Amino acid sequence: MDVVEVPTRARAWALACAVFVVAAVAQRLYWIAGGRWGYTACDRTDLVDPAGGCGADQVVALPFWSGWGAVGVGVALVVVLVCTVRLPGRWATAGSWAAAALLLVVAFPLHLVFEVPAALAGRPSDWRDLGARLALVVGGALFAGLANASGPRRGPAAVGYRPVPRWTRRWAYVAVTLPVVGWAVPHGLWVLGVPVGISARELNDIEQNLSTATGLAITLVPPLAGLLVLGLVQRWGQEFPLWVPGLRGRQVPRRLAVIPAGVVALTLVTYGVLSVAVLVGHLLAGDTRWSDVWDGWAVTATLLVFLGWGVSLAVTTTGYALATSADTSMTDLAGSGRP
Repeated sequence: MDVVEVPTRARAWALACAVFVVAAVAQRLYWIAGGRWGYTACDRTDLVDPAGGCGADQVVALPFWSGWGAVGVGVALVVVLVCTVRLPGRWATAGSWAAAALLLVVAFPLHLVFEVPAALAGRPSDWRDLGARLALVVGGALFAGLANASGPRRGPAAVGYRPVPRWTRRWAYVAVTLPVVGWAVPHGLWVLGVPVGISARELNDIEQNLSTATGLAITLVPPLAGLLVLGLVQRWGQEFPLWVPGLRGRQVPRRLAVIPAGVVALTLVTYGVLSVAVLVGHLLAGDTRWSDVWDGWAVTATLLVFLGWGVSLAVTTTGYALATSADTSMTDLAGSGRP
């Protein structure tokens, strides 16, 4: 059997991934040994102290996925690294992509989109949780870089602007509209004190816990971020605009658009599916009543908004990837543009 040597450029990525995994596993072992620096219990206790980890120092029994479960995941990531370096090939590269997707989904970048602006606006935030999520995003990016560097070399991407199929544009407009109609509008009304689709108690909680600046940040950031989807169907998503210093007119790297958009789409769909599953489970168990769902119909609808947002973004990203592929002819694009 021929031995395939991993490209030299992939070794640097593998080393960076190894540093990330070792640091992550060392931190979990530190928690297992009784240390609590960097650990947060804000999702498990009733204490309201995000800056102090909500009583993390008082936690005796570490949850499985925060301790040995995370160590097991770290061992699996080490196996992926070893296979990528020692046995490079299609399957090893697929493992690196899977590791990147897992880390990014667990990080749930959408949470950062909400919480970071709120924290900057002055809302008390759980820095331990935000730091852990940012670390997972970095780890996901490192494994994505490893997968890209160790994979087979492909032909060049298409050069010049290539119009996307008509169906791609339609899905892009859906992906832009959903966070505006399904998120910004109801949250804006709640910040203004209008109880649309939520109970009076929930509205009272919002008024007491959210400052005006925080409410505006939470309301406006997601739809503004969603406008980036338009880059997948416009010229500036394939060629840097003339006003960008040093890059004006140059081709936008295909992966620079496809990978982030694909990760966000996967995260949104995962969050939507899991949230709906949790809601259904609570209904079947009797923990949540149908009357509660109807009283808070706007909150329930938000779960479907995330799911639809993710699906529409995934379809739009697929159309962009097809349009910018050097293997796709202009005739194919013209044909796929018919309604």
